[in-house]
Amino acid sequence: MSRNSKESANNKVKPLSTHLKEKREKILKILENLKEESEKGTPIIVEGKKDIQALRTFDIKGKIISAKTGGKSFLDVISEVENTKKREVILLLDFDRRGKELTKNLKKYLETTGIKLNLTFWKKLSSLVGTEVKDVEGLATYMETLKSKINNS
Repeated sequence: MSRNSKESANNKVKPLSTHLKEKREKILKILENLKEESEKGTPIIVEGKKDIQALRTFDIKGKIISAKTGGKSFLDVISEVENTKKREVILLLDFDRRGKELTKNLKKYLETTGIKLNLTFWKKLSSLVGTEVKDVEGLATYMETLKSKINNS
């Protein structure tokens, strides 16, 4: 056997179904951790009502604040966060350009109030879904699609 044959035998590429399973499991773990944080009382800020509904499908029951519902301003959102009396919030806005911009702006405003911002969930989910999911509301459908692809492979 040539050296290249040995190398390619040792560097086996994972089957697509294994890759998708691992990706799905990582996302589910992140969502489970998000649920735990929410149960501890940490509010989650999302963009809209559909994002809230999507998180509810993952059994996340805690306080979820919508940043862009009913003509809310930044001040309305900040006031709503301050009224929770929590020292930390989780920012989980959309993964597209507008979501990133809103995240940056909310981060800037909320930091001035002394509230700790948790961007960990957003960063982890964003790195896993890449360009495949543009918003939080798309997570539920994406997870179903992954499940279907895994079952059909």
